[in-house]
Amino acid sequence: MKNLSPPHYALLFTALLAQLPLFQSSYHEYQDALSKSILFFEGQRSGYLPQDQRVTWRANSGLSDGWTYNTDLTGGYYDAGDNVKFGFPMAFTTTMLAWSVNEFGDLMPPNELRNSLVAIRWATDYLLKTVSQPNRIFVQVGDPNADHICWERPEDMDTPRIVYAVDAPNPASDVAGETAAALAASSMAFRSSDPGYAETLLRNAINAFQFADSYRGAYSDNSNIKDGACPFYCDFDGYQDELLWGAAWLRRASYDDTYLSFLQNNGETLGADENINEFGWDNKHAGLNVLVSKEVLEGNMYSLQSYKESADSFMCTLIPESSSSHVEYTPGGLIYKPGGSNLQHATTISFLLLAYANYLERTSQSVNCGNVNVGPYSLRQQAKRQVDYILGDNPLGLSYMVGYSDHYPQRIHHRGSSLPSVKDHPDLIACKEGSIYCNSSNPNPNVHVGAIVGGPSEDDSYEDSRDDFRKSEPTTYINAPFVGVLAYFAANPSFS
Repeated sequence: MKNLSPPHYALLFTALLAQLPLFQSSYHEYQDALSKSILFFEGQRSGYLPQDQRVTWRANSGLSDGWTYNTDLTGGYYDAGDNVKFGFPMAFTTTMLAWSVNEFGDLMPPNELRNSLVAIRWATDYLLKTVSQPNRIFVQVGDPNADHICWERPEDMDTPRIVYAVDAPNPASDVAGETAAALAASSMAFRSSDPGYAETLLRNAINAFQFADSYRGAYSDNSNIKDGACPFYCDFDGYQDELLWGAAWLRRASYDDTYLSFLQNNGETLGADENINEFGWDNKHAGLNVLVSKEVLEGNMYSLQSYKESADSFMCTLIPESSSSHVEYTPGGLIYKPGGSNLQHATTISFLLLAYANYLERTSQSVNCGNVNVGPYSLRQQAKRQVDYILGDNPLGLSYMVGYSDHYPQRIHHRGSSLPSVKDHPDLIACKEGSIYCNSSNPNPNVHVGAIVGGPSEDDSYEDSRDDFRKSEPTTYINAPFVGVLAYFAANPSFS
């Protein structure tokens, strides 16, 4: 073979690059992305902000939350770009932050592990308040219909802070089940650093699950809840998955055989074997199956084998080479599901791919997808494609994480980010006075670092517009699973 001098190598490399899509050639600072994905949660905080608050364009808000019930419901997170505290997605966000720490926390730098625990505790302190009264769960604070017709900073809120509560025997199996999962998962995250707090979380998780199981039904079916929860965070997919999900986390956190029996005896009746290939704030099936599979793979608990079979089936749907592959991808390679805020699917599914890869690797197993055997490497490869797409390896060369790289969305659908901060504009900006900022073509004055927006269309297109909230609005439940995903790749930057 002819020996090529360095100039010839350069020309050959340039020629090869010219034949590749531009969006495949980036190098990513996963560590930087991890830090920013956690920082995002500080911009979503409600309540009294601490002295060490790093997102300085935010200030105290929602300080009277709970007053109509003569109880303290301050704190927690606004779910997205509005100023409402929805309990259902907040609890799921918390579960995923905790699972990120439980699964990948040992890979995180100490300061980011600490920041992750702070982010979890901001949520769990609030969730503990929601289950602090016997036979009652507070599921939401804020009237979303009044909130959504205003464009105002959370610090200026003057819309009704209606408190939505469910009292027994009325049901809230979905929110109570997810809250049980969040508190149980979080108890594991705090077990080594704060065992007393971990015990408090677990005790309250047990009580929340008891409420969920005793009074079965969907919270949004209650007449006093429906108009506030729907259509925003209505329970569209039923409450049964949250019962199993809550039990699964309590089993993992407590090792109590009561919850093992629940999973064994209720899987079929509550639909665990329906092979629903979704995972998000409303549908826990795929995540449930992956979570329970850990005990099958690592603990030889074969009475739960049906959950593992469903998890295997789900993994096979994600592998393009598999004969059972049926997940839709954009031309640029992003997992795509219709309905808006598509990146929530990409981040949750990436998390499940990496978690399952861990369980398979520890037990030297693979998944039989009929025509192909799939091991941990293939699952991680699929996850990495999603991560890199989100961070900029896409046809637009656009990072869908705000503040990461030099090219990211400038006009996200987010009230606090798009309005001048109270430090720069101390005077009240009332409900309708904010419209000029919402309708402006100018970039948001406050860069919401770490926020991951809803994402592109099925053809990889994206218009940087506040109006298109399905694409430009960030949410806590898009970011939460991505914390764990980025922790893995930050610790394994050379994985390819």
